[in-house]
Amino acid sequence: MDTCDHILIVDDDVEIRTLLGSYFERNGLRSTAVGDGRAMWRALDGGHFDLVVLDVMLPGDDGLTLCRELRAKSELPVIMLTARGDETDRIVGLEMGADDYLPKPFNPRELLARIKVVLKRVRSLPPNLRPDDSRRLAFAGWTLDTVHRHLVSPAGVVASLSGAEFRLLRIFLAHPNRVLNRDQLVDLTQGREADPLDRSIDVQVSRLRHRLGDDPKDPSLIKTVRGEGYVLAVPVTGQA
Repeated sequence: MDTCDHILIVDDDVEIRTLLGSYFERNGLRSTAVGDGRAMWRALDGGHFDLVVLDVMLPGDDGLTLCRELRAKSELPVIMLTARGDETDRIVGLEMGADDYLPKPFNPRELLARIKVVLKRVRSLPPNLRPDDSRRLAFAGWTLDTVHRHLVSPAGVVASLSGAEFRLLRIFLAHPNRVLNRDQLVDLTQGREADPLDRSIDVQVSRLRHRLGDDPKDPSLIKTVRGEGYVLAVPVTGQA
């Protein structure tokens, strides 16, 4: 890992901020620690960061809200810290766009290992597997608004998307006519290593097809390439 990596810690617990700041610096990382969302935005506006460690329970806007807002503006990696045993926070955190999560209490060594994995994953993606920066992406009469995170049908009907639907569709639209295998889709949308027995990406593709009115028996938009993965089989145009 590059010793210049700069981590933003967002947690209202002073002891955790101090502990992580010291631990990261002893392990070759720069760190900045803040206690709430307002301070997070100020820090992001004023400097460059490589990853955000974001607690769920914060005063003011909670971590889930902040993660959603951050993901709408940036692809900056996020690792969320959640309450022990609170599975709902973890699931919703991933839906909001978090790259990984870690329940409290945690070992700083494990958090450091997860940071390394997330940064390596993000940096290992070739440029053409990174999301398109266009504000609106048009395809087959549909339009995805990447700022407001909603989908407009050919008839002009606006539909809100879940976090999972948005991320998956955005990935497909960034790589039209390119076959993406399940491992890539899991990695890009959920930020974790793929489990060979995990078929969740197939379920998400099925839901997205339903959202787009794509015939599951003979899809014309998102096609299945047997033994390889899925492909968005229509051209895409971007608008600033």
